[in-house]
Amino acid sequence: MRLSLPFFFSSSMALFPLFFLLFLLPSSSNAHNITRILAKYPEFSTFNHYLSLTHLAGDINRRLTITVLAVDNAGMAPLLTKKLPLYTIRNVLSLHVLVDYFGAKKLHQISNGTTLTASMFQSSGSASGTAGYVNITNLKGGKVGFGVEDGDGKLSSHFVKSLKEIPYNISVMQISQVLTSAEAEAPTAGPGDLNVTSIMSKQGCKAFADLILASEARTTFETNVDAGLTVFCPTDNVVKAFQPQYKNLTASQKVSLLLYHGIPVYQSLQMLKTNNGIVNTLATEHANKYDFTVQTDGDDVTLVTKVNTAKITGTLIDEEPLVIYKINKFLMPKELFKVPEAKPPKPAKDSGNDDEDAEAPAEESDDQTADDQNGASGLIMDGGKLVVMVILSLCMGFLVM
Repeated sequence: MRLSLPFFFSSSMALFPLFFLLFLLPSSSNAHNITRILAKYPEFSTFNHYLSLTHLAGDINRRLTITVLAVDNAGMAPLLTKKLPLYTIRNVLSLHVLVDYFGAKKLHQISNGTTLTASMFQSSGSASGTAGYVNITNLKGGKVGFGVEDGDGKLSSHFVKSLKEIPYNISVMQISQVLTSAEAEAPTAGPGDLNVTSIMSKQGCKAFADLILASEARTTFETNVDAGLTVFCPTDNVVKAFQPQYKNLTASQKVSLLLYHGIPVYQSLQMLKTNNGIVNTLATEHANKYDFTVQTDGDDVTLVTKVNTAKITGTLIDEEPLVIYKINKFLMPKELFKVPEAKPPKPAKDSGNDDEDAEAPAEESDDQTADDQNGASGLIMDGGKLVVMVILSLCMGFLVM
C-alpha cells in the first residue's frame, strides 16, 4: 500500500521536531542541585546548611563531575564545637568535595586497593603540597576508609551508604565523620583578603607574580578581586623564556601586557568552555583593543590572540570571586607584537627534482591550528545534519511501505 504524497510530507514534518528535540535533550542532563538532593534527608540538614552558608553549594552545582562526602548532624557536631570562622569551615567542608566521580561500586573496585584524589580544598589556594588530597582505601570486610593525605596516613572516616548517584555527574555518599587537617583548620583569609600574587608565588607562578609586583599593574589586579577576577598565569619556565622580549618593552607596555592576562569577571573553567568567543581584558580601553578569543577543543581551553595561542594547563585557585589558571605561553596582543604573516602557498612540485627541491614540512602556525579546530567543528555539524537526514530517510521508507 502506498501513501499519498501530501500525507507523507505532513507526517515527516510532524516527526522532524521530535528528532530535533532528541538531539537537544543531552545538553540539559548534567544539571544537579546539591541543596535539593540533601533536603530529602533531614539528618544531613546541618551539613546542607553550611554548604549554602559557605557558598560551596554553588561551586558544587557548577561542576560537571563531582563527589560529595556528606556527614550527618551528629558527625558535624565535633566540628562546630571548635568555633571556627566561617571561611575556615568552608576549607574543612571543601575537603569533602572530590573533583572526580566515585559511586558505591567504584569505591570497591579501586585499582591496587587505594587511591589519592583531589578535593576542592586543593584548588582553594590554601592547600600546599598534597594537603588537599583525600586517600580512599579498601579495607577488610568490604569497608572503605577515607583520610586526608596530610593526616599521617590515618583513615579517620569510612563509607556508610550512597545517598544519590547520577553517573558520571554527581555522587553523594555518607561518611562516618568529618575529614579535617591542620591546614584546613588554619586561619584563612576571606574572599576580600585574597592576595593574588601570593597565591601565584606558592604554586608555580612566582616569576609572573614578581613581574606584577614590580609594575603599576599590581593595583589593578588587587582592586578587581572583590568584584570578580580571572587571571591567566604563565608558569615560571614560560616567563624565563619570554624575558628577552619582555625587557624590550617600555614600562607602560609592560603594564598593558600584564593586564592583558586578566579578565575583570569571575569565569570558572566550565563557564569558559560554555561561553567561547571574544573577551575583554584588564588592559582593554576601547573596542577591539587588547582582547582575545576563548576556544574549546574537547576538554582543552585555548586563548587565541592574533599573534599566538596559549592553552590552560591547570588551576591554581577557583574560589569565587577569584580564579587563576596556569597557561603554557605568554599571551601576546597584536597591539604590542607583530602579527605573523600568512604563509604563501607551496610551489608545485617538479617531479624531475623531487629530492633536490623538496622542502621540509612547515610547522603549523597557531592561526592554522585555530582554522583546523574550526574546520573540525564544521565537520561535527555536517555529521549531525547527516544523522538527521539518515533518520528522515528511514522514516520515508517506512511510511511508503
